[in-house]
Amino acid sequence: MRWPQDAHDWPLTAHSRSVLCRPHRWHIQEAGTGPTILLIHGAGGATQSFRHLFPLLTPQFRTVAVDLPGQGFTQLGARHRCGLDNMATDLLALLRHEGISPDLIVGHSAGAAIALRLIELGLRPEMGIVGINAALGNFKGVAGWLFPAMAKVLSVTPFSAELFCATATKSSVAKLIQGTGSTLGADGQALYLRLAQDPGHVGATLAMMAQWSLDALLTRLPQIETPVLLIIGDTDTAVPPQTSVDAAKRLPTAQVIRLPKLGHLAHEEDATTIATLIANAMGRQGSP
Repeated sequence: MRWPQDAHDWPLTAHSRSVLCRPHRWHIQEAGTGPTILLIHGAGGATQSFRHLFPLLTPQFRTVAVDLPGQGFTQLGARHRCGLDNMATDLLALLRHEGISPDLIVGHSAGAAIALRLIELGLRPEMGIVGINAALGNFKGVAGWLFPAMAKVLSVTPFSAELFCATATKSSVAKLIQGTGSTLGADGQALYLRLAQDPGHVGATLAMMAQWSLDALLTRLPQIETPVLLIIGDTDTAVPPQTSVDAAKRLPTAQVIRLPKLGHLAHEEDATTIATLIANAMGRQGSP
């Protein structure tokens, strides 16, 4: 999507800015004062994923959300840099460019893996990491080779993103969201529809899927001593709850909190509960 031409009615754009930090031109949303929280969305999402959570945090915390390369309003500057290592490296460069030193990193789904990789690259958030339905496991069985292979083919096939966008409808996006085990209102579904109808966003998401590999990070989990809180939505059908349970067993200081009746987009379904857990992870009691 183009910034600012396509930003009409996009959530929280009053807090948005565009930053060139090569190779990408990034979209950042920032507000609030106090200890700093960095919000990292998952694959296929954008800052809109935090539209309810963001304003609950800003009264107490400096809150920063960023669109990943090529997704949302961040302009992709190098298509080959959509994998875990490159994306984390480029995001770290952006944070240093902007003088942002997070006290806590909150990552949703694949964003949790990026958060852990930032730790390995030298970022030191004093209060640690919060993962929301953290995607810290590879696909199982046939999907383990089929899904990444399909993404690789689609990411280099001319007009594949355009074809996906042309077939994205209100009903198809609703089914995709329902397939994550979450329930969103019409406003949330409409925002995902806008993303699904944008070829740049879809193309970058496909490139991320094609280049994504967790093998090395998963092997190194026992070496990550930063405090990690893994929040699980028990009805998540996109990333099985057992994925976080298994990852927690390998992380030296991990804790797990399970939330009933919430799916993969738990932070969009019940932002108040998630905000309270984040505030507690920052060492403050009660709801923001």
